[in-house]
Amino acid sequence: MKAVIRTQGKQFTVQEGDILFVDRYVDSSAGDDVMINDVLLLDGGGDAKIGTPLVAGASVKAKILENKRAKKVMIFKKKRRKGYQRKRGHRQEISVIRIDSIQS
Repeated sequence: MKAVIRTQGKQFTVQEGDILFVDRYVDSSAGDDVMINDVLLLDGGGDAKIGTPLVAGASVKAKILENKRAKKVMIFKKKRRKGYQRKRGHRQEISVIRIDSIQS
């Protein structure tokens, strides 16, 4: 069974066993379970349930494997011939989750 879910402002197509990198869930730690109730579409082998905007009664259970930081993104600003250069870096806080089950 596949599902399209929305979590933290982003949409993902998932099935059981998938591993996702999402923005960090606040006040969570490794091993916690997360219930995602924003299910936009369920596809169960031929018959699809499309939500308006959400599928009623559907949810996805996920387990947080770890909380970590993503790779560094470099931000470089320059204005030519003016002597202006700025270099900054940023590491986003992410959670690695595994989809355990999809309930319809």
